[in-house]
Amino acid sequence: MSMTSEQISSSRAQLHGKVEQIVQSTPALDMHTHLYDPVFGDLLLYGIDEQLIYHYLVAEAFRSTDMPYEKFWQLDKQEQADHVWKTLFMDRSPLSEACRGVLTSLNKLGLETGANQLPAIRQWFREQPLESFVSQCMDLANLRAICMTNSPFDSQEKAIWDQHPTRDERFLTGLRLDPLLLDWNNAGKHLKSWGYEVDENLSDASCLEIIRFLNDWKEKINPLYLMVSLPPTFAYPAHDATSKILKEAVIPFCRDSGLPLALMIGVKRAVNPGLQLAGDGLGRADLVALENLCAENLDVKFLCTVLSRENQQELCVIGRKFRNLHIFGCWWFTNIPSIIDEMTRLRMELLGTSFTAQHSDARVLDQVIYKWDHSRQIMTDVLTDKYTDLTQTGWSLTDQAIQRDVNNLLGASFEAFCR
Repeated sequence: MSMTSEQISSSRAQLHGKVEQIVQSTPALDMHTHLYDPVFGDLLLYGIDEQLIYHYLVAEAFRSTDMPYEKFWQLDKQEQADHVWKTLFMDRSPLSEACRGVLTSLNKLGLETGANQLPAIRQWFREQPLESFVSQCMDLANLRAICMTNSPFDSQEKAIWDQHPTRDERFLTGLRLDPLLLDWNNAGKHLKSWGYEVDENLSDASCLEIIRFLNDWKEKINPLYLMVSLPPTFAYPAHDATSKILKEAVIPFCRDSGLPLALMIGVKRAVNPGLQLAGDGLGRADLVALENLCAENLDVKFLCTVLSRENQQELCVIGRKFRNLHIFGCWWFTNIPSIIDEMTRLRMELLGTSFTAQHSDARVLDQVIYKWDHSRQIMTDVLTDKYTDLTQTGWSLTDQAIQRDVNNLLGASFEAFCR
């Protein structure tokens, strides 16, 4: 006997409640952020002023003010934050996802979010001990671990690594290669100054020295993976330094070490230089480069996320064809609810649960609270719809199966891929 509409509605509500409970209670691995272990000092950003001057909000604020770019950058951090707060939270309703994210984080921290509350909010953050605040944010986001982005070419960060610091085990590492792959002229000079015998022309001996450099940093920081952010114009193979270093140094290193290479494709740097970090844009990428890398190196593991919405279906199809490719997260401009929902459904329909649903990409610690809260809400709705479709076929769904699927989406499939 078929169910009535009331019975269907009740059944779906029960299923939604069960899925929500499991999604909310399952700790996640945040596999890509720009956060730092507290031992890195000022490199770990947190607090209301850092949230407000985050490049998402800065770019949005400039749409509603005639303040010259140069004048804004001459202000101190608190003055910049005051300007953004007034422009986006007092002079208009904070409807954007970036604004909503600030308010979600404050609300989850137990703070009042009214337009006139900024001084009190600022004072509250000043009173928080960093170590306990890190734990509070991770608990509110329900994170079991956070993966950093670690660059040997950042002099401040390198100096700390060279001291062999005692680390917080919840903070994992990812070795960033952007300067090495995208700016060899300068990166090569750094390597040479550090004792690696490299040359401008990338001789065979230079590539061996790059591999030695990568091995040294593998031993130093024990990364989960290597990563690089690439422009939409990225091509492989190509007659350029990027392709040569990939083919003759990075990929051989990944093959020998077993570490995956994460490709984050689609960022256009400094579309508007006056906005500084807020001035980057995006473009649709030619994913033939990714296909070529996966096909040419079936014994090497690749991770990938792309910045353009228009690339998402093609990425999923490539993922279906190459088991050495793992797709992850909703990166940067795709990390808004409407596109997170669309991407999660698309990936689930093409890949099942063999992908990682989300990473925060957070640059400010407090952001993990809202990014994971908003993403878990969407994941709950998507899974409820998909499980409803399953049960309508007569498939028996257990709590254990739901838990297994959620585990996979929140980090387990990534960890299995890396093994």
